[in-house]
Amino acid sequence: MVRNPFHLVEFSPWPLVGSVGAFFLTVGMASWFHGYSEGVMVVGLVVVLLTMVQWWRDVVREGTYQGFHTGKVAVGLRWGMILFIASEVCFFAAFFWAYFHSSLSPSYELGSCWPPAGIFPLNPFSVPLLNTAVLLASGVSVTWAHHALLEGSRKNGLQGLLLTVVLGVYFTFLQAGEYWEAPFTLADGVYGSTFFVATGFHGLHVLIGSSFLLVCLFRCFLQQFSGTRHFGFEAAAWYWHFVDVVWLFLYLCIYWWGS
Repeated sequence: MVRNPFHLVEFSPWPLVGSVGAFFLTVGMASWFHGYSEGVMVVGLVVVLLTMVQWWRDVVREGTYQGFHTGKVAVGLRWGMILFIASEVCFFAAFFWAYFHSSLSPSYELGSCWPPAGIFPLNPFSVPLLNTAVLLASGVSVTWAHHALLEGSRKNGLQGLLLTVVLGVYFTFLQAGEYWEAPFTLADGVYGSTFFVATGFHGLHVLIGSSFLLVCLFRCFLQQFSGTRHFGFEAAAWYWHFVDVVWLFLYLCIYWWGS
C-alpha cells in the first residue's frame, strides 16, 4: 500500500478554543472602547495567546519529531502562506483606498485641503524616517539569517534572528512614543481615523511578526532548523518582508505625501 503523502490532522481543540477566545477579545475590546471594564478583553487575549502557544507546539511537534511534513505537505504550507499574505495585501489595500478617497478630493467639511484644516501632521523626516531605517535594517538582518541557515551556519542564523527581533521591538517602541506625542487623535475626523487605523494595524503586524521570529529564534537555538528544512523560518521571513513593504507605502503615502 502506498502511504498517503498528505498529513491528515488529528482532532484538535485549538480551532474551537481560538475562535471562542477571538470572540471574547472582539466583544471585550468593543466594550472597553465604550467605557466598560476591560476584563472580558483580557480573558479573550489570554485565551488567544495560550491557544497560539499550544497550537504552534503541536505543529512543531508534527513537523520536527513525527515527520508528518512531507514534501507535498511543505508545498501546501507554502501555498497557504502565499495566499495568507495575498489576503493581507487586500486587507491593507482597503485602508489605502479609504485614505486616498478622502485625501485626493477633500470635501468642503475638511476645508477643501489635505491635511484637513486644524490638523498638524507629524514630521515625516523625524521618527517616521528613523522607523523606516529600522525596518529596512531588519529586512537585511532577516535575509542574513536566512542565508546563514541555508549555508548551515547556526551561529550567524541566531545572530541575524536576534538582531531582527530587537529591531522589531525597537520599531514598536518608537511607534508607541510617536502615538503618545501625536498632536491629533483617532477622534480627529477622517485624517485621525485613517492614520491611526492604517499605521496601527501595521504596528500590530510588526508585533505578530516579531513574535513569529522570536519563536523561530527559539527553535533555531534548539537546532530544529537545517539547511533544507526550515519552512517555519521562511514563512516568518516572507511575512516580515511583507511588513517592510507595507511600511514603505505607508511612509511614502501617509507620512510624506500626506503631510
